Amino acid sequence: MWRDLLPLGRHSASRGYRRYAWTGADADCRAWFRAQAEARGLAYEVDRNGNQWAWAGDPADGDAVVTGSHLDSVPDGGAFDGPLGVVSAFAALDELRGRGARFGKPLGIVNFGDEEGARFGLACVGSRLTAGRLTVDQARRLTDGDGITLPRAMEAAGYDPDAIGPDPERLDRVGAFVELHVEQGRALDLSGDPVGVASAIWPHGRWRFDFRGEANHAGTTRLTDRRDPMLPYAETVLAARREAGLAGAVATFGKIAVEPNGVNAVPSLVRGWLDSRAADQARLDTVVAGVEKAAREYAAAHGVDLDVVRESFTPVVEFDHVLRDELTRILGTDSDLTVPVLGTGAGHDAGILSGRIPTAMLFVRNPTGVSHSPAESADEDDCVAGVLALADVLEGLACA
Repeated sequence: MWRDLLPLGRHSASRGYRRYAWTGADADCRAWFRAQAEARGLAYEVDRNGNQWAWAGDPADGDAVVTGSHLDSVPDGGAFDGPLGVVSAFAALDELRGRGARFGKPLGIVNFGDEEGARFGLACVGSRLTAGRLTVDQARRLTDGDGITLPRAMEAAGYDPDAIGPDPERLDRVGAFVELHVEQGRALDLSGDPVGVASAIWPHGRWRFDFRGEANHAGTTRLTDRRDPMLPYAETVLAARREAGLAGAVATFGKIAVEPNGVNAVPSLVRGWLDSRAADQARLDTVVAGVEKAAREYAAAHGVDLDVVRESFTPVVEFDHVLRDELTRILGTDSDLTVPVLGTGAGHDAGILSGRIPTAMLFVRNPTGVSHSPAESADEDDCVAGVLALADVLEGLACA
């Protein structure tokens, strides 16, 4: 499975992945998922929001146990973020069938669409729509960098954009969702454990900072006559690092758009996106407020206007304690495996769904801690340990 999936959407120059929602690479990944489902005799379906499902048993029976993740990527992302959870889901099913396990509940495998938000700027679109945490009107207003709306992109890919929206009947049939994911950090590497259980997802969000100045000639405009938005933007980037360090949080300006974007022109607009995350809401609020205050002071000092827009926000997610404790109990029966419980600053579909159904997460060790990069990695032995842990969990939750 891994060999078949590996070349899909891979960029030859960067060696990273560009599996953006509703593109050709996304279609290839979706075809791979369907082929895996059909090869195992699973019932395959696509829901109203473009998420793919594969079923062993009839989901209409209710109290289903579902596992899976996503197949899309950030720009030039790594191979493991998302796909490891989907590959491991199919592999865990194979393991259970090899054990002769008999399912007492329906078992589902899912590929949620557009988890990374690389194309339309909002993460977890597929799961947000399904859980009713993104309205239809909001979804229809999403556009990519070329001005193509989400509905147009879905229609071009052969899907019906008029069908999107909340899917409560589907979620009501799910009793538990367990997502396996490569760890995006080094906690497991430092503890020496191949697998961990998630405790919570930090509150996090994305804010757009629009610095508006005045376009002018780079060679003839005196420094004192300029209203250059790049200067307060640069100072704000440094302020974000400073504020995050003081609060024990993280803050990153990782995306920027400049107009007119000419080498010999003073910009008229610098638009930067802030991603910030913290262990609790108070610290996150402190960081963002500090960054915005500094940005407004810098903008005023340079004669530049500033607009700040919160584009997305996810509050702290405490995974279902009963389900989390059940996972640790199931995995704790293996005397050779210690399973630490750890928090994460990364968002996931499991976090989005947690308000509607019991969710939990398993993490697989990442030896470098690098993620959202071609250098993202996981050792084969740890991936196998993750599959076996997921199989044990699914057996404990879904089997008679």
